[in-house]
Amino acid sequence: MKIAIAGTGYVGLSNAVLLAQHNEVIALDIVKEKVDLINNKKSPIVDQEIEDFLATKDLNLKATTSYEEAFKDAEYVVISTPTNYDSDLNNGYFDTSSVENVIENVLKVNPSAMMIIKSTVPVGYTKDIRKKYNTDNIIFSPEFLREGKALYDNLYPSRIIVGDQSEAAKTFADLLVQGALKDDIPVLFTDSTEAEAIKLFANTYLAMRVSFFNELDSYAELKGLDSKQIIDGVGLDPRIGDHYNNPSFGYGGYCLPKDTKQLRTNFAGIPNNIVSAIVDANDTRKDHIANQIIKRSPKTVGIYRLTMKLDSDNFRQSAIQGVIERLQNQDIEVVIYEPTLEADQFNGMRVIDEFESFKQEVDVIVANRLAEELKDVSDKVYTRDVFNRD
Repeated sequence: MKIAIAGTGYVGLSNAVLLAQHNEVIALDIVKEKVDLINNKKSPIVDQEIEDFLATKDLNLKATTSYEEAFKDAEYVVISTPTNYDSDLNNGYFDTSSVENVIENVLKVNPSAMMIIKSTVPVGYTKDIRKKYNTDNIIFSPEFLREGKALYDNLYPSRIIVGDQSEAAKTFADLLVQGALKDDIPVLFTDSTEAEAIKLFANTYLAMRVSFFNELDSYAELKGLDSKQIIDGVGLDPRIGDHYNNPSFGYGGYCLPKDTKQLRTNFAGIPNNIVSAIVDANDTRKDHIANQIIKRSPKTVGIYRLTMKLDSDNFRQSAIQGVIERLQNQDIEVVIYEPTLEADQFNGMRVIDEFESFKQEVDVIVANRLAEELKDVSDKVYTRDVFNRD
């Protein structure tokens, strides 16, 4: 089939590579540098499987900055543009303008194409947008990917969910199954609004789990208890399990912070305690982390890595940035060590690119995740990384 992918972030590029194994795929992006990299078989994002597939696999994939070229003959258009969240600008809802821009361009160029929204949207969005544009050719299909492991999670998906029960929906699900390496993939066809809710409730549950173990860790830290022993014991209950339980400075990244806030907005007028508490718990954890650092009375605090997780180059909405804001509000000098940054400043803070200088210059080193190179200055390090993993 001929398939267009609008947006080449983790979701878009991983789907493009997956589908280009057996189909003719054109990836669309507004950033020419990203398009050039893809056309030269190089990944613009850090993802080992994407990098390997682009370099070594025979993919029918090209990239372009022209939406006319991308959409002209496409049978399916996968929409994977960012839907940012800003409670002040959008009345508590995702900014879906990038999605609508793609829809409008598809309708101009190729109105018969079936559009698959992979971007995260508010509950009820697909029904509304179908009415707005007077078309049934829009389907929502949620994505469940980890940054840095996006293609892996498409090759070995935990589940495939498509928010429609038409033949077009089943054909799209078959395309995803065809590209995957895993056998016996659970496939669920739902209505569009239920699929949108599945995405937000799944991510909010994950945020709740992060928040739970972070609050357990806060308790252990202030009571002088061994957090690891408690988490190990709790995790032995098979209903809880020994996974997704490593304490951190809070949940961060592109999805969990905005998805939890969006779900809270969707809960307006509906009785709830837990969903609102999950949003608030993340701020409470960052307050606690900052207070523990401030107790050490540092003049200069060094931030070891801005990235949100191991094996990632992304620090959008990383939890450490919330901690930094709190430290700066106390007039503490904050400096950054982040090898992926080429600038000598980040948001007004000095970036020190020489690691030995960084270690010597700071009073406290704040590390969301530990690394071998911090061992010789462990007395300076503040972390809550219990298991030395994500």
